[in-house]
Amino acid sequence: MSETTRTEAVPGAEDRRLANGKAAGKSNNPSMLRMLLRDKFATTGAAILLIVLATAVFGPLLMGELATKQNLMFANKPPFDPANGWEYFLGSDSLGRSVLARLVVATRTTMLVAIPAVAAALLIGSLWGVWAGYHRGWRENVSMRVADVIMSFPSLLLAVVVLYVFSPSIANIVLILALTRIPIYLRTARAESAELQSRTFVDAARTFGSTPNAIIRRHVIPVVAPTLLTLATLEFCYVMLAESSLSFLGIGIQPPDISWGLLVAQGRQYLQTAWWLSIFPGVAIVITAIAANMLAAWLRIATDPSQRWRLTLPGRKKFITRISAKESK
Repeated sequence: MSETTRTEAVPGAEDRRLANGKAAGKSNNPSMLRMLLRDKFATTGAAILLIVLATAVFGPLLMGELATKQNLMFANKPPFDPANGWEYFLGSDSLGRSVLARLVVATRTTMLVAIPAVAAALLIGSLWGVWAGYHRGWRENVSMRVADVIMSFPSLLLAVVVLYVFSPSIANIVLILALTRIPIYLRTARAESAELQSRTFVDAARTFGSTPNAIIRRHVIPVVAPTLLTLATLEFCYVMLAESSLSFLGIGIQPPDISWGLLVAQGRQYLQTAWWLSIFPGVAIVITAIAANMLAAWLRIATDPSQRWRLTLPGRKKFITRISAKESK
């Protein structure tokens, strides 16, 4: 009796074989969360970003009043002194306000600028670029010339000029930063969709009578989206740093609102006597930017089907051992 016949003769053997096949399929195609947890750097970056977002959402509700409370008896208190209480753990400024509370409140303002600016630029630039790249012709030429005109001006310089003419409010900062970053997504989406426009699966959909809008929605955007999301993660760092630079120059966020960049600008005149006023907001900017870059590097591999296998390896040592064993044979 063959092995297949013996297996089929055992009651429930087929069900167990199917269950084992499904389990093997799950192990070969782990979820995004499982792949994220396997990468320590990406997990650390994602955890830091989650903490920053949670701080931006709930922090001002808990420490909003403490950020504006003045106490001249605690003016310029140094950090890490338990005798001053937990609210002055990161020290105080020249008016006796808690640096910890002001840093927490400033997190919301920084995120209110960075996240909407990135989201608006991603949505407009991606849809525009996919539309231009798929249809080609005059649509592509006009779109690329518009992108060239916008990119001919340095984005930070253009923001400085516009905000100098108009009032530097949060809405204006988001608008100008989103406008200057649209060409980045437009050019990327245009290149990706132009290459996909001649692919076999797109030709097949066109042959079966699908409309251009349906092809773009069902076949082009799902393929282009991973690259654009990775780009958006990197652009989040740029927009956050651009807002900090504008606030540092005095044409960004204006008091009584506070942001990380504004805290750095306000503390620069006290660097020799109260270094913590500028150092701690600067450290928050650097850590958040590094965390976003680490997550973007992982996201680029995780969303690429041709590179995703790298994240499914059980471990580098096992992988090296397996290769050595094959070479020895």
